[in-house]
Amino acid sequence: MGSSREIRSMDETSPASLDGDDSFQRKKLSVFFIESDNRRMAFGRGYTGGTTPVNIHGKPITDLSRTGGWLAAAFIFGNEIAERMAYFGLSVNMVAFMFYVMHRPFASSSNAVNNFLGISQASSVLGGFLADAYLGRYWTIAIFTTIYLAGLTGITLCATMKVMVPNQDECDQLSSLLGNCQPAKSWQMLYLYTVLYITGFGAAGIRPCVSSFGADQFDENKKNYKTHLDRFFNFFYLSVTIGAIIAFTLVVYIQMKHGWGSAFGSLAVAMGLSNLVFFAGTPLYRHRLPGGSPLTRIAQVLVAAFRKRSVKFSSSDLIGLYEIPGKHSAIKGSRKIAHTDNFRCLDKAALQLEEDQDQTNPSPWRLCTVTQVEEVKILAKLIPIPACTIMLNVILTEFLTLSVQQAYTLNTHLGRLKLPVTCMPVFPCLSIFLILSLYYSLFVPISRRITGHPHGASQLQRVGIGLAVSILSVAWAGVFERYRRNYAIKHGYEFNFLTPMNKLSAYWLLIQYCLIGIAEVFCIVGLLEFLYEEAPDAMKSIGSAYAALAGGLGCFVASTLNTIIKTVTGDREGSQRSWLSQNINTGRFDYLYWFLTVLSVINFIAFLYSAKVYKCRAHEKDEQEQSRKF
Repeated sequence: MGSSREIRSMDETSPASLDGDDSFQRKKLSVFFIESDNRRMAFGRGYTGGTTPVNIHGKPITDLSRTGGWLAAAFIFGNEIAERMAYFGLSVNMVAFMFYVMHRPFASSSNAVNNFLGISQASSVLGGFLADAYLGRYWTIAIFTTIYLAGLTGITLCATMKVMVPNQDECDQLSSLLGNCQPAKSWQMLYLYTVLYITGFGAAGIRPCVSSFGADQFDENKKNYKTHLDRFFNFFYLSVTIGAIIAFTLVVYIQMKHGWGSAFGSLAVAMGLSNLVFFAGTPLYRHRLPGGSPLTRIAQVLVAAFRKRSVKFSSSDLIGLYEIPGKHSAIKGSRKIAHTDNFRCLDKAALQLEEDQDQTNPSPWRLCTVTQVEEVKILAKLIPIPACTIMLNVILTEFLTLSVQQAYTLNTHLGRLKLPVTCMPVFPCLSIFLILSLYYSLFVPISRRITGHPHGASQLQRVGIGLAVSILSVAWAGVFERYRRNYAIKHGYEFNFLTPMNKLSAYWLLIQYCLIGIAEVFCIVGLLEFLYEEAPDAMKSIGSAYAALAGGLGCFVASTLNTIIKTVTGDREGSQRSWLSQNINTGRFDYLYWFLTVLSVINFIAFLYSAKVYKCRAHEKDEQEQSRKF
């Protein structure tokens, strides 16, 4: 059986066309999978095939009932709560720490934190690569969560030891605003940036793996797998929200009552405890074996396709598309993927010629399997969907900084209770918490009647709903900011932007906060579930990293956009105020919000087109089965 042909041409099997027309002059090719376990290993090593769950030692799990499921997922949720608590705790406090303690300008402090947020998300591709290629998701989380803890410990030392910060004598809030305080020394800032980016690097390794590793705990052969997966991603994002709520309330409270060292120290303690919880769940976890370097496999497809770029599909010495025999693919931890007609230029990497048939073990740099080619096609096909969520992340980043500046000019009293301005971002988190709590009891039954979808809406529909609501959020932000600015000018606060306007409540910001919270729930949760289901078996972490990469790019785009707007709308002489003037009452934040609204509408149209032309893998499989019947 092992010596049998893996590929049969049109006269031996049913055809699967590679060409768009029906010209008889072109040779149609098909893939023939021989169902046998007598396999030739393309990469020269044996393994447990398919997506069989294994234990931490790489051995197949004989009794799945003792592992995985919601109990194992609970330990993973605990790790995610602490990670997001640290992430958001740094994002909301680090700007103020750099400004008031390290005496850095507000603009440079904001950009430094935005870069931290961007790097920690954009570099998630590295964490996804290491997990899928070599380490596996468990060991990637274990290693990078330790790096994360080391970074947080370093930040705590910086905030605790006087030698690590500039002199704080005779430096009050007014002096900080006027820039009269002693600035931090170069080595002090170098240390802070080093430990901050170590923390970001740790987050980058964790983020693409946690959601995928949690989803791995459920048996995809069970009938209720889809339901469990859908609920898992909702509960996963609920744990993200809980971590953010703690960061925006408890950590802010600790900072105000006990200082910066205690605030950052609480994040390090939480991360240390979450590490213990994560490792405690080790006996319960189900693992997927890493499939080898995905970047190498991608490079092999591109090189092989380039080397055979001149070979025509109608070539006389063409045998067909290459695939190894047997039930399992040549890629560890991956099932075979059926051939599709997308990106047909890449199919040349799998074209088996007569000269290739004579080789016992062909080089993957010259001849790739259909499954390997389809992996690359899937990754390329996925790109437009997460790319369309970059705009949502731009809005989230802008809200995180600009809306806080708005809140400083407003009355933050809630009855007799005065909430700190840094607590304001907790409100979108509370709206997310409420929506996720009511999601299955309210949204799903109502939307199911409209769409007929068993989960209320498909993953792409949920992403689309989120993007649409984000447009409403940023549009309202522009409307309210115009009203707030006109109110400030009318009542004599134009040049007194440090004094809150007692008769204008900051809780008008709740409308844009709640709307962006709704948008985040639908868009991000739907995107994570979509990427996990659509990504190739051996590239689940890379697929999840797409979402984090979109978030990181959103941070970078927001920083770049702010820099461009400051340059274009202002001048060095100060005769013309920038839209993003430090005096928010003379700036034009409303113009920025409306500009973002226009960009969001264009982005939404692009998403609608991308979603319309996208064919889910399940739909492609159904179409292939239908074509075989006829």
